[in-house]
Amino acid sequence: MKALVVYFSATGTTARAAQKLASELNCGTYEIKPAVPYTAADLNWMDKNSRSSLEMKDKASRPAIVKDGLDVSGYDTIFIGYPVWWYTAPTIINTFLESYDFSGKKIVLWATSGGSGLGKARIDLAASAAATIVDGRILNSEKQIYQFAEEAKRNGR
Repeated sequence: MKALVVYFSATGTTARAAQKLASELNCGTYEIKPAVPYTAADLNWMDKNSRSSLEMKDKASRPAIVKDGLDVSGYDTIFIGYPVWWYTAPTIINTFLESYDFSGKKIVLWATSGGSGLGKARIDLAASAAATIVDGRILNSEKQIYQFAEEAKRNGR
């Protein structure tokens, strides 16, 4: 399995999990970077007019990302991680999936969350990539990351 751990992290939590997961899988990482970084005010989910709230209300929202030469052609499996927003993946993940050719790839979703599961992310992301997208797990602890990585290695994903 030639794998890559891709992640979007607004506060650093998902970035730390991604680094640990990549270490366990012995593979590289790639950070999805928004063209305009998110501020604390942008992430205030209690403010209905915050940037993240407005993006998540609009399913067609595609926040711009920095494209810096990622070549996914050499990977079989791509582990995509993100913080759970409104019970799904942030729409910037759709932007990422729509920016590259994932034909024939397996995408394994994983996330960090303060209390919810993966929700309907797989369904919400399915139309954005010509790939097999499967649910992974919430990875909030080192133990969860280790178990997930071991399972992925056993299953060849």
